[in-house]
Amino acid sequence: MKIQRVRVPDFRILKNVDITFEPEFIPSIFPLGSQNGGGKSTLLQLIFILLHCSTDSDKKEFVKNILYGFTINNNYNKRVLAIIDIWNENKIVQLEFLSYNDSSLRELLISNDKTEVENDNYLQFSVSNKLEKIINKISITEKEIYDLERAMIKLDSVREIETFESVEERIYVLRELMQRLQKFEFRTIRLPIANISIGRLEDEVQTRLDIFKLNLQKYYEEREQLERILQRVLKYLQSEKLLYICNYSANGNKDEEEVLLCRIDNIDMNEVEIFMKDLSQKIFLAAPSTQVFLFNSKESRKLLFKQQDNETDYYSQLKSAKSKLSGFFTYDFLAVDILIEAFKSARDKDFTEAIKKGEYGNSYKALINDLNIILFNKIINIDTDLSGVSFKLDKDGLELYPEDLSHGELKRLSIYIWIKYHNIENAIVLMDEIEIAFHPDWQYQIIADLNQWSPSNQYILATHSYELCQALTPAHVKELEPKLLKPEAKN
Repeated sequence: MKIQRVRVPDFRILKNVDITFEPEFIPSIFPLGSQNGGGKSTLLQLIFILLHCSTDSDKKEFVKNILYGFTINNNYNKRVLAIIDIWNENKIVQLEFLSYNDSSLRELLISNDKTEVENDNYLQFSVSNKLEKIINKISITEKEIYDLERAMIKLDSVREIETFESVEERIYVLRELMQRLQKFEFRTIRLPIANISIGRLEDEVQTRLDIFKLNLQKYYEEREQLERILQRVLKYLQSEKLLYICNYSANGNKDEEEVLLCRIDNIDMNEVEIFMKDLSQKIFLAAPSTQVFLFNSKESRKLLFKQQDNETDYYSQLKSAKSKLSGFFTYDFLAVDILIEAFKSARDKDFTEAIKKGEYGNSYKALINDLNIILFNKIINIDTDLSGVSFKLDKDGLELYPEDLSHGELKRLSIYIWIKYHNIENAIVLMDEIEIAFHPDWQYQIIADLNQWSPSNQYILATHSYELCQALTPAHVKELEPKLLKPEAKN
């Protein structure tokens, strides 16, 4: 999969963006240049979140965060967020991300004459969300009814405790029952156990039981209505080749009145779910951790510009985001734990080869050789128990530790390990400000590095570096206003 074209009409700083990434270009590496403030980071983050998170319920919070402020004009039903063309198996699949008012479905159905519209309050794109909430309420209520009915049976079996003369016996018998009923907060439970009347407790339990059964019947009816409406909504979405993504709030209100949909062209709708899932696993974003990430919550982003404390600092929020976003990587420093895991993985591959073929493989040796080439004048040493790494200068054997390496060396190592350890191949890799901490020669060299490390990937590199751009043909270089390249550099 490769991105062939991206269009963003109007999102934050991005205005009238229309960029083509030719799939036939070799290498498939495209510098994305502009001067500061051109929106490069915003564009990469928007592409990543839309493609990585749109169909994963656990990640949709990041879609909602990045859409904060993306409002719909009151004079229109919809607004285009982005159009992304994906080159996939010799055809172009177009993803058009659209924002609607959630209540606009009724008008759309009427205007398109798709079906006869009933007068109900649930005819919205988010009906699946409402149905999920009702089903959850039914499950909770059924459990509560079960607990209360069990309590009534228990009450019948212990009625004779009112004849007990011993307070200790009375307390013993009632304690288990009280624990079962504790969450319902009956007035009787507030009394000392010795003073509880079984008859009064029975009345309270029965009253609560009747209320729950009435609620349950109402929820059943509501579920039936929602299921009927959902079929009509799905039918409309199917006919329009639309995929529901999520509801969100553009202005921070609790009511999520906007809805994000995706119109998908040139693919069978029965194949959309598999396609989108595969695409989500083939899109990656790498960036410096000092970047402002729009997919974090508004409150989290503000922390970067405030005095930090130990519990709610910006970087703890960023760490939490990284744990949820499997395709997200920050490459400021070498992650030694990932490096160690890479060595363990190489060792295990060699051992597997020995079992299958009778001879050890060369994955471990190849990893050592590759890392030494990257380090140029240093040799990497791995502890015998695979617990840590050190380095030696190849000319005099001086021992060094990770903290002795330059920022650029650590970063180059981390990028290599990230790509190799995670086996990132045939993927779309978005990289922001990759040239930071690199000598101009390395800014030029990183293009050859990426092409060597994993040539099947498509790389889109947001950059300010002339040297990096000059490592490719001028046609590879894409620009946002205000443009990066000087006229003489283009020539």
